Amino acid sequence: MGKDKLKKFAVVADLSNVIEPDIKEVLDSDHHLKGKWKKEIFKNNNPLTLELGCGKGEFTTALAERSNTNNYIGVDIKGARIYTGATKSIEKGFSHVRFLRTRIDFIESFFDKNEVDEIWITFPDPQPQKPRARKRLTGPMFLNRYKNLLKDDGSIHLKTDNFGFYEFTLETIKNENHILEVCTSDLYGENKNEVINEVVYNTKTHYENLFLKEGKKICYLRFKLNYGN
Repeated sequence: MGKDKLKKFAVVADLSNVIEPDIKEVLDSDHHLKGKWKKEIFKNNNPLTLELGCGKGEFTTALAERSNTNNYIGVDIKGARIYTGATKSIEKGFSHVRFLRTRIDFIESFFDKNEVDEIWITFPDPQPQKPRARKRLTGPMFLNRYKNLLKDDGSIHLKTDNFGFYEFTLETIKNENHILEVCTSDLYGENKNEVINEVVYNTKTHYENLFLKEGKKICYLRFKLNYGN
């Protein structure tokens, strides 16, 4: 591991806006903040938005910069990546942003029923190999986990440059009887969808800008979970 990564890991461990639990804390029991994020961390009752697989946290911080009426938590396992968004949030004085360093497999150990108002999944690893399909963040296994923390009327947003992943998600939504609200396989095409919130168009990650420069099309969809299953 490079010295730069080691330095970032050390800094992240001491940042006030990063929660970095020991894996033992969530293997056999729930984390002590489960159900208490708004009360103990944010000190308000504002809606809570998660970005899962937040990487460097660019999207999380961009959302926070646009609005201080929500609380935002970026979730990722890689501390060297979280370092970027966490330090930027501190520099900007964002009290409504936190980062959680954990595997998304453990997400139910951190958030209680109806605690989360909205989920964003931005440019996740599409896990294209068939044996790894269960690891896709919009697959049935993960969607069932999200049911245990997302409010009934809460939306899940997906942005991806991978058309295959986009199609897989659409198929999962259909097969699981979830509620598709809007979708497009060319978000920035000539015929922009007026139903899509302008936040979707105007909040971009570093990699999204690179993909656009390469001429790649960006897919987007928003859906609600079916709690009847």
